[in-house]
Amino acid sequence: MTARIADAGFIIALNSSDPGERSWARGVLGKWKAPFVTCEGALVEAAHFCSPALVTRLVEDGDFVVAFDLAEQIGPVRALLEKYQDQEMDLTDACVVRMSELFPDCRVFSVDSDFKVYRRFRDRTIPTVYPPDLE
Repeated sequence: MTARIADAGFIIALNSSDPGERSWARGVLGKWKAPFVTCEGALVEAAHFCSPALVTRLVEDGDFVVAFDLAEQIGPVRALLEKYQDQEMDLTDACVVRMSELFPDCRVFSVDSDFKVYRRFRDRTIPTVYPPDLE
């Protein structure tokens, strides 16, 4: 089964003020079916930019599941941050890239075009699903 990895931007888009982005995210959530896996960083980032109540409800309802332990993955995450320091990769993006390596059969859902630059397993593109205007 293909793992569905949610970046913070995808979670934020579920409550976006942009109707196209919100429609895209909600359509994806309906089409791909929960649960989406994510990291705590993505949830915290999403809660900061939209609604903590919404994010906690999505976790409580089982739409999003934390499937990443930063303490266990700190070495590879730090290596990604160093590799992409010129891109100013943030911690959440590094965790999501690492998750794409831990779940090789995956799709990352994001509104962040940086995932077009990032690579997993050193040189492989990350299979990412974007809103139509970013594809």
